[in-house]
Amino acid sequence: MVLAVVGPARAEVPAGAPPLTPAAMLAAMPAAAAAAVPAVVSPTVRPAPAQPANPAALPPASAAPPPPPPQAGEGSLIFPPPQAGEGRVGAVACSALTEFARLDRPLRHTAHRLAGGEPLTIVAIGSSSTAGAGASSPAASYPSRLAVELRQRFPGQDITVLNRGVNGEETTDMIARFAAQVIAEHPQLVLWQVGTNSVLRDHPLKPHSVLLREGIAELKATGADVVLIDLQYAPKVLAKSETPGMVDQIALAAKEENVDLFRRFAVMRDWHENEHLPFDVFLSPDRLHMNDWGYACVAKLLASGIAEAATRPIVSVAAHPAH
Repeated sequence: MVLAVVGPARAEVPAGAPPLTPAAMLAAMPAAAAAAVPAVVSPTVRPAPAQPANPAALPPASAAPPPPPPQAGEGSLIFPPPQAGEGRVGAVACSALTEFARLDRPLRHTAHRLAGGEPLTIVAIGSSSTAGAGASSPAASYPSRLAVELRQRFPGQDITVLNRGVNGEETTDMIARFAAQVIAEHPQLVLWQVGTNSVLRDHPLKPHSVLLREGIAELKATGADVVLIDLQYAPKVLAKSETPGMVDQIALAAKEENVDLFRRFAVMRDWHENEHLPFDVFLSPDRLHMNDWGYACVAKLLASGIAEAATRPIVSVAAHPAH
């Protein structure tokens, strides 16, 4: 519905897009071809930036001013002007290159819940950037904003997003909570934000890779769809030598374990390098956690990715019901 790969297009959430309904989804699924391409809804296309795929070459923080807000008809969603104390500069469009924001794999269990009009439970587990550190209130955390975005896209649908973020946790701590705080909720979709604190504390990459794959296996065994969320692009993260390796490690694990990845690091780097947004537009003053704008934009892009991946017309969703 909202995302598609058309060259180097930008994925943007159009205002006033028609909501998805279970009836429309059910009608589309059985007859769709496996290679069907989702429709494009008013993308804004720009050339892909000339930069290496490997995030090893990380630029210093820039003080460049933000670009002027997009004009009417450009297909961008413009956030309202900032409130006092929010640290934002003007009205800024929330966007990202489609290759960064689109989920590669269909969300089959999520799709069947939405198509059947059944309640959908999503658990967001992670550390402080899931809990909402840097946000003005719990309601401004990304899981809270994600719930709002998804309910707007699927009106009348019973959608619950549980925030299971805990400040300061590492991968081992999160895995230890899986049974009681994730699996016990019987979610159809798990969003696992992981890796940042391991890098900040200078832990070696190799042991983390083992833990990451063990955690993915445990989540997949529940039958839930799994989406990994990688590091945030922020000065305190960029200062660490293991950051590029962790970004690569999470991407490789997602690919080899056949789960989805929301490329938060690439999305935020795109804001800074290609959209020329200063860090204080999307980060809190601690130069690590996102602010209200950053969390809201991540939630919009992630909601668009989830909605598209859960309504992507492929035969396997209709032919092989989720258990």
